[in-house]
Amino acid sequence: MKNTNRRKFMKGALYGAAGTSTFCSLPANAKVKGANEDIRVAVIGCGGRGGGHVNASLGHKNVRVAGVCDADYKRNESNANRVESKQGSKPKIYEDYRELCTDKDIDAVMIATPNHLHALISILAAQNGKHVYVEKPVSHNIWEGRKLVEAAEKYAKKGVIIQHGMQRRSDTGWREVMEWIKDKPLGEMVVSRGFCYKPRKSIGKVNAPKQPPAEVNYDLWSGPREMLPVRRERFHYDWHWQSPYGNGDIGNQGPHQMDVARWAIGKEKCSSNVLSIGGRFGYDDDGDTANTQIAFFDYKPVPLIFEVRGLPEQGLDWGKGMSNYKGARVGNVIEFEGGYISESKAYDDKGKSFKKFGITNGRGHFENWIASIKEGIKNGAVEHELSAHTGHISAALGHMANISHFIGKTASPEDCKDAIKGNKMKMEVFERFAEHLDKNGVDLNKSKATLGPLLSFDPDKEVFTGDLSNDANELVKGDYRKGFQIPEVV
Repeated sequence: MKNTNRRKFMKGALYGAAGTSTFCSLPANAKVKGANEDIRVAVIGCGGRGGGHVNASLGHKNVRVAGVCDADYKRNESNANRVESKQGSKPKIYEDYRELCTDKDIDAVMIATPNHLHALISILAAQNGKHVYVEKPVSHNIWEGRKLVEAAEKYAKKGVIIQHGMQRRSDTGWREVMEWIKDKPLGEMVVSRGFCYKPRKSIGKVNAPKQPPAEVNYDLWSGPREMLPVRRERFHYDWHWQSPYGNGDIGNQGPHQMDVARWAIGKEKCSSNVLSIGGRFGYDDDGDTANTQIAFFDYKPVPLIFEVRGLPEQGLDWGKGMSNYKGARVGNVIEFEGGYISESKAYDDKGKSFKKFGITNGRGHFENWIASIKEGIKNGAVEHELSAHTGHISAALGHMANISHFIGKTASPEDCKDAIKGNKMKMEVFERFAEHLDKNGVDLNKSKATLGPLLSFDPDKEVFTGDLSNDANELVKGDYRKGFQIPEVV
């Protein structure tokens, strides 16, 4: 396990370089589309998830794929050709998202770039009157998430619709769950849990920096980040595990389950504190984010606990599959005095299932966005469940946990226990964490976990307060290269 100083990593002190570009915005009103008029959609970021957005758009009768945009020209060409073969007309190809955002022939954008570009592109698109669907997490850091919310509120007055990509908010089954628990059929809620037990193998370790792929415009791909030498074998996707671009699994898969956990307790702001225990265990590679992590959020009266596990159930044997908690691997468990809900089922206090919910994991989310555009919702005010605010708060919780992690220090198991002593629930979570690692041959007395500090947070101002707040607040906002800045006033 290793503990890389993220502030040095983010500022490029480990690799360092620079580049320039131009940022522009042209405030405009969003176009309201008639009932029989196609919405001209462009997909920005045409990898796996973006390719899925292309497919969703091609499958909708009221949508025309008018543009594709990626810093990788091979991805642009392959997606443009696929669109042409199915749609009959070839979309315009853009290398630079800024050109796309100012193109009046585009009505709406779907953003599936690396995380460090999500908020930046969303804000620029909204400034230019484009409707926005932005993948999770909606931001790479807390500050830019708040700027996205400010942009959503401002440009809603011009009819712009911004929707996050956490599909479960559109899921009728999950909405049924949230309504059902209001009547407390299982008694008082005790804890809301989110889980990301998802296999994540090593990304490898390069002997020296690599050149970006020839087909990639690395200046545009880097965007607001410094143009750091590439230190990963697989250029695409594995940026998730390097903090200048990604947020680890608590910010990759995690936002979906974090959002459901927060939804269940009905909180519309961030927690007033956070504590993380975790690390990157089981291999030595070029990633610097945690692959095993627990995060505690002391919401009142119901706490939220999130767990990440990237290693298999035991023996570093990927064929054994992943462990689970009350049946949940990548999912949620909501516990009550008289039972619990695990994903699509409710269980009594004896563990017997007695009710099933029709959960589809978000079928219809894309359609909700298109419907909002077609209906020309007054002032662009999408349903709260689908709003930029909802996306921001759930992403920010993951950012808070990562900040606690990155300013933490390696600690013995006893030191970790001492930090959570007196809380049986937290202690039980840590014991399972330690047992899981032990089953994978990780001795926490030798490969120590990073114990993050218990950080206090002001949910209204969205800044850290109290002990170590200066260190923590350095990570609330990222560094932005000239030409790729998010302005203070959006």
